[in-house]
Amino acid sequence: MMDASIDAITNNIQLALAPVFLLTAVATLLNAISTRLARSVDRMRSILQKIQEGHITDEPTLNRMQIEATEAKRRGRLCTVAIFFDVLSGIFISLTVLELFFFQAGAVRSLQTSFVIWTFVLGLMSFMTSLSIILGELVYAYYSAGWYVAPRK
Repeated sequence: MMDASIDAITNNIQLALAPVFLLTAVATLLNAISTRLARSVDRMRSILQKIQEGHITDEPTLNRMQIEATEAKRRGRLCTVAIFFDVLSGIFISLTVLELFFFQAGAVRSLQTSFVIWTFVLGLMSFMTSLSIILGELVYAYYSAGWYVAPRK
């Protein structure tokens, strides 16, 4: 009988902690997106500072810098939206962990088990949305990087 209760306890802990590994992925993605956002903001500020100082008089260069500042702003917006969905994912996954813990501990019987399913599914969907937005930001960053600048004559 003692072994059965130890097995049950082990199973309950495993069930409640399995989504925690997804939280690690959420935190890692949040760190990566935050770094990308910081770089976009720093780049935009640097460009705007150069424009405002008035040292650039070459019209084509000034136009290119304004375009690049706009692109950095768009990339920052994409990162911000991705952070929103990543944090939302973390909230849903955390709710899933709490629900599983309380269900397994027997503390809550009035809640429906479908809540666990919904919070987990919503957490995964939010995580996938964040990943999709970051993929879009990466593609946008690649195409806005100026790889195809015409050579000077």
